[in-house]
Amino acid sequence: MFDALEILLLSYTLPVIRDDLGLTTTQGGLLATATLLGIGVSSVTVGWLADNYGRKRALMVSLAVFGVFTAAILVVHSFTVFLLLRFVAGLGLGGVWGVVSTYVVETWPAAKRGRAVAFVLSSFPIGGMVAATLSGALLPNWRLLFFIGGVGVVIPLVVVGLFFRESDEWVQQKTTPVKVTEIFAPELRRNTVLAATVAALAMFGAWGASTWLPTYLQTDKDIPAATVAMFMTVLNLGMFVGYNVFGLIADRIGRKAALVLSLAGVALTLPLYVVAADRMTLFWLGPMFAFFAAYAGIFGVYMGELFPTRVRTTGAGFCYNIGRGVSAFAPLTLGVLAVNAGFGAGLLVCAGFMACSAIAMTFLPDQHGATQLREASVARG
Repeated sequence: MFDALEILLLSYTLPVIRDDLGLTTTQGGLLATATLLGIGVSSVTVGWLADNYGRKRALMVSLAVFGVFTAAILVVHSFTVFLLLRFVAGLGLGGVWGVVSTYVVETWPAAKRGRAVAFVLSSFPIGGMVAATLSGALLPNWRLLFFIGGVGVVIPLVVVGLFFRESDEWVQQKTTPVKVTEIFAPELRRNTVLAATVAALAMFGAWGASTWLPTYLQTDKDIPAATVAMFMTVLNLGMFVGYNVFGLIADRIGRKAALVLSLAGVALTLPLYVVAADRMTLFWLGPMFAFFAAYAGIFGVYMGELFPTRVRTTGAGFCYNIGRGVSAFAPLTLGVLAVNAGFGAGLLVCAGFMACSAIAMTFLPDQHGATQLREASVARG
């Protein structure tokens, strides 16, 4: 939830930040790009930390880093310093998804793992709703918003410190030090490259759309900022429902099929949102396309099962966060495109990337049945 709160605050505050600091559209896109580049770098660093030193320690380090450097935005007055703070905060942000996903995968049986991981990661849209609510209440004071988002990380830090045990599966499997290059061993290389490609395509479309969506509603659809916050809250509610429904779907029909359905659903419904003519239609189409945007939750269990315990966080974190790192150029690209063709055209391009991700996903293996068979074999001894 705090992962989403921190990163989505930029989307909601970007129009005000641009006016306050006199930033161009391209510079606004660079702020989001800096965050995602930090996340991309973390794909290697935090995964390696978790596989060598434990899930709990890596998670606490990630939370502390993005909390401190987000709160520091309170006193920022330089665009360059703003970029640097966003990059370092991204280093912490990138670690949260991979470590949390791995932790749940290692503590739940395969038959219920999809809904468990999806439920945990469905707190992401909850964070989006909190960000939208805070933005509606406190804007134009964007500095205070970032400070609250950073200081609030104390809550999950206390929860993890007091209530998390180290993963038993990690403790039992830990032998020699893990090297990042192991995820490119011959037996894992194809899956690593393909999964990273799927994530990169999906994240490019997702972050390009989410970064500029509030701006699109204000500039192209003439919706007031306070109303945009309400629109985004309802949209994130649809995403929350989608995460949990698709978690059940993933356990029923398999992770791969659920991912293809989710990605294709976004690709088909986002264009309908762009061409919607009136506010009421926009209001209802938002949660409909967000319902299908549940792929991040299913990625959590699918990519966790794609790699053995020894390199699980490194592999899953690399594939997902390298995708987010590549997508760092989406806000900037969409910002440049918006100057010439409008934000609506940019959102249509995002839908195209989601369709390509769905197609690429069909070339990856279906781990669902194999994982359950392995667990059943272990249980029988």
